Amino acid sequence: MLGDPRTTRITGDATAAVYRRTEDVGAEHDPGRHRDGPVAEAYCWSNLTSGNGSRALWLLLLPFMVVNLAHWMRPAARGRARTVRLYGVLVRLVALSLTVLLTAAACEVALDLVAWQCAGTAECSVQRSWLGFLSARQDGWFAQPGRRLAVAALVPTALVALLWYLSNRTWSAYESQRPLTWEEPAGADTGPDEDPGARTGAPLVRPALGRPGFWYGRRLVARLRAAHTAAGFLTVAATIGVTTARYDRSAGSPVPAVFGHLVEGGLLLCGVVAVTVVCHRGRSERRLDHRIDRAVTSFLPGTALVLLLCTVVHAGWSRPGWESSGTLPGEAVFRALALGQGLCVVALAGVALSLYRRAPEPRTTLHGLGGPAVAMLACALGGVMTGGVAQRVADWLDGPGTPGMGAGADIPGPPVLLSWQASVIPVLLLLLVPPVLWLAVRTLRVARRTGPAIEAEYGEEHPQPGRTRRIARTRATAALTDSAPGILGLLSAATLLLGVGAVAGSWLTGEVPGLAADGTGSVAESLAETAQSTGSWLTGFGVILFVTWGRRAYRDVSARRTIGILWDVGTFWPRAAHPFAPPCYAERAVPDLSSRMSAWTGSTRGRLVISGHSQGSVLAAAAVWQLPDPARRRVALLTYGSPIERLYGRWFPAYFGREPLEGLQRSVHCWRNLWRATDPIGGPVLIDEGPGGPEVDRGPLKDPLVYGRTVEHPLPEPVLGHSDYQADPVFAVERAALLDRLGPVVPRQSGGAAQVSSGRSSG
Repeated sequence: MLGDPRTTRITGDATAAVYRRTEDVGAEHDPGRHRDGPVAEAYCWSNLTSGNGSRALWLLLLPFMVVNLAHWMRPAARGRARTVRLYGVLVRLVALSLTVLLTAAACEVALDLVAWQCAGTAECSVQRSWLGFLSARQDGWFAQPGRRLAVAALVPTALVALLWYLSNRTWSAYESQRPLTWEEPAGADTGPDEDPGARTGAPLVRPALGRPGFWYGRRLVARLRAAHTAAGFLTVAATIGVTTARYDRSAGSPVPAVFGHLVEGGLLLCGVVAVTVVCHRGRSERRLDHRIDRAVTSFLPGTALVLLLCTVVHAGWSRPGWESSGTLPGEAVFRALALGQGLCVVALAGVALSLYRRAPEPRTTLHGLGGPAVAMLACALGGVMTGGVAQRVADWLDGPGTPGMGAGADIPGPPVLLSWQASVIPVLLLLLVPPVLWLAVRTLRVARRTGPAIEAEYGEEHPQPGRTRRIARTRATAALTDSAPGILGLLSAATLLLGVGAVAGSWLTGEVPGLAADGTGSVAESLAETAQSTGSWLTGFGVILFVTWGRRAYRDVSARRTIGILWDVGTFWPRAAHPFAPPCYAERAVPDLSSRMSAWTGSTRGRLVISGHSQGSVLAAAAVWQLPDPARRRVALLTYGSPIERLYGRWFPAYFGREPLEGLQRSVHCWRNLWRATDPIGGPVLIDEGPGGPEVDRGPLKDPLVYGRTVEHPLPEPVLGHSDYQADPVFAVERAALLDRLGPVVPRQSGGAAQVSSGRSSG
């Protein structure tokens, strides 16, 4: 970043820090040596997203991260506080259902498939010696079904405890940095906690990302962590408790049924409290909220754990005549989760449309339905990952047969709904083939049409067809980014409709698709069996792919850096919906940047250009929003390859829409944005500085800089796309222009040195 191997850390630690060239360390104390140019600083934050190898395993938390994004994708609206709160509540309920789904899948594997079905079936347990002490054939102390379930409950319980530990640990490591302590002027904060865009009366001084508490969500994360941990423990307890209570209500049980009723009542009451905690309170951004709801964070998970222990003790009660047969009551659980997720997504879509119609912004993705579409995608990812694990374990345990098909199978297999959900995956992939082919054909046609324009742009007298085609193809491919919303909308709508069909099919038939199609004709039977088997393998392949990526990233630094780019976007936002999502690096990076800028401008009274590339430009904008007014007026903003409008402005309109970006442009002294037509990520900001004033955008820049070979460039220049903006001569010109524009208004720092701070993507 600094272009010099000799660097010195100015402030920070091994995770994220500010660096200078070694020769520039004392620039403020020796200004005579630095009159010719700015003093460059680099803020390096790549270790927040692609540090040690264990962070690659965060891929397994992908559904949690995706649903957290849906929280921030609500349309911009004014004066709709209740609707905005309802939007947040619905997203948090979807997030809670994903925690229950993950825990239910672990229960399905450990309790149902292993402890209940395989250990209770002689044909299955005899082939697996590690199940000997649980096998019903051994007639030991653990042979009774309730005791087998109690032992197997250690697996999902340990999973929930691990998620709680990781969430608590990553919060301390990443998100515990307190932002600058300033308070908004009286009367400026007129909106509710979850409606940063609402205004009445006096205009809002700062947008949402500039609020003092935006990057410090300690209170909400602690509440959600307690509620989700309790929900996980309660899911395990319910799997055991409902099974034992159902047997105790039969005539042959020696255990009074009243104990089962007490356990079920306690689980229901604690579950209602957990849901209430999730729905009751959202984010508080108007001020730094250091409070912690001790009653919730301490007693709710503890109470759920005590209920789980009571359930385990109740299941361990001797029931000599009890034998396991069939499956656990998991079918109803998975069906209820699927229906609940679908209803929440539909309701979320209605709320999002209501907000969008109140203040429509043409550039908003999918007319405000981006959040519901992403929430549906999170549910689909959760279903694929959990269903894939259950399908593969069942296929491993059932011997030569196919799970759920009956003949030749040692065990009944997983719930029928999981087989139906797996069967719709091939159908979903086939539905995506036509739009993908259409996009490919359109890209080729666009590339062919832009060829003459490219040759005219460079004024080439002897054009090279191969060179022209490459540049045109790169530009056309970069434009595919703008087609992503349509593909995502189609994918989400198809997933919702096919999911409804899967739930209906499993409910009406009670059999897997391969058996449900019996008697409908040879073609239909063949298609159903093919879809079931293909979908089962595809779900398993998806899980294996995630694990493989994680292992490769653990060993390969370059692969880990690639995965880090995914986290650059996915973990920029605070954990407002799901506490088990990967940590938000911006809650560390934004306070770092804003504190450094505020301290430097305050001590030197100097001018500063903060430049950011790619995701670094988003961090730079967020840090500028957090600055006090005197410091912000001394800052110029230089962004390049920036997704601040192309991605964030369209997908997160309440926070990076046209109005917040125009406010950012007015709040800083000056702003310049560089972009290329060959860049698939960055783009123009599409705002002007005002009538007669200079525009913010500068572009599209030439890429490549030179079309063919010249005396000055005897070798072919590469097509840079998203990288190496600083190598373009325009970068130095625009940076110097920003410093000149700062000069007449802002007093120079003591001695006359100027400073440029750079933030770049970890990729």
